[in-house]
Amino acid sequence: MIPKNLLCLWYDGTALDAAEFYAKTFPDSHVGPVHRAPADFPSGRGGDVLTVEFTVIGIPCIGLNGGPAFKHSEAFSFQVATDDQAETDRLWNAIVDNGGQESECGWCKDRWGLSWQITPRALTEGFTDPDPAVAKRVFEAMMTMRKIDIAKIEAARRG
Repeated sequence: MIPKNLLCLWYDGTALDAAEFYAKTFPDSHVGPVHRAPADFPSGRGGDVLTVEFTVIGIPCIGLNGGPAFKHSEAFSFQVATDDQAETDRLWNAIVDNGGQESECGWCKDRWGLSWQITPRALTEGFTDPDPAVAKRVFEAMMTMRKIDIAKIEAARRG
């Protein structure tokens, strides 16, 4: 059964590839039913994958192979809270090393152009610290990073 509310992510013929990558990379993720087009459509032929239902870290999604008209942008991203450096490294590297690209402050894009924020809990705890001086130090440390280095975040928090 399709959930009442889910994220619809637009792809140019690669929705199933993306869903399979997310399912193997992120915990609590899986690929659900794949639906094929019953007839030709502007960016495909009858029988091509039209939509694929999938879950990313517990969030229900549907990938739509809508063609080249629309691209992903940083206006939408998945923010993934990580518990340690090993998890941060594994997820970041999986995205970047699979045709993705690095960005600033824990952000990266997968090979389909979808943005991800790989955000250690230590970072969020640090820049939301009730002590403004601590929060500022952590924030400033983050601003120098691509992939977040938890040891450097914790050092900034300690001062």
